[in-house]
Amino acid sequence: MIIIHAYLKIDPTQRTEFLELAKQVMGPSQAEEGNISYDFYQNPEQPNQFVFVEKWKDHAAIQQHEETAHFKKFVSDVEQYLVEPLHAELFEASAL
Repeated sequence: MIIIHAYLKIDPTQRTEFLELAKQVMGPSQAEEGNISYDFYQNPEQPNQFVFVEKWKDHAAIQQHEETAHFKKFVSDVEQYLVEPLHAELFEASAL
């Protein structure tokens, strides 16, 4: 299993638009065959900092995800809402 944490810090004046974009990528991503879970959280102490927490079956599932229209749209559109570069971490894990 592959786990991805993608951290985003958003311009507060663009918050509503960003949240709509995040919703547009979540549903289709959760429906992908290789997806185990795909969640989105806000830091309660920093209201414009968010993290996507994704779990994928394997690297092939991530590669397929990165080729989808919803992912490509998110990547191309999200830049306008960021106040600093997106930071992503990838972990390989196994279920206990």
